[in-house]
Amino acid sequence: MDWLDEVKWDAQGLVPVIAQEAGSNDVLMFAFMNREALRLTAERGEAVYWSRSRARLWHKGEESGHIQKVHELRLDCDNDVVLLKVTQLGHEPGIACHTGRHSCFYQRLDEGRWQAVEPVLKDPERIYR
Repeated sequence: MDWLDEVKWDAQGLVPVIAQEAGSNDVLMFAFMNREALRLTAERGEAVYWSRSRARLWHKGEESGHIQKVHELRLDCDNDVVLLKVTQLGHEPGIACHTGRHSCFYQRLDEGRWQAVEPVLKDPERIYR
């Protein structure tokens, strides 16, 4: 059996993916992959996602230069979520979020309001020219 056949794809042919930083174990981002994106990620050793907004494959960092080098691919116990252990490249410390932050999970619920608790490391206007 092909290893890709073991993944439980949703009705749209997608699987949720969590990118976690190797070493710190920070959760950097959440995205989706289709079969081709997961195959390319395994082959290249760099994260390739399925962009639902663009309706196409998206090589992480293709515009920003913030590439994710993949060290491990893991599949959860139900075979329906993929975890990538990555090193975020392109800026030190690594920027994974399009807002210029290290992680997409930069907002924390504080007294009934979402508060940004992580700094912008680089102005997105300077990232996406």
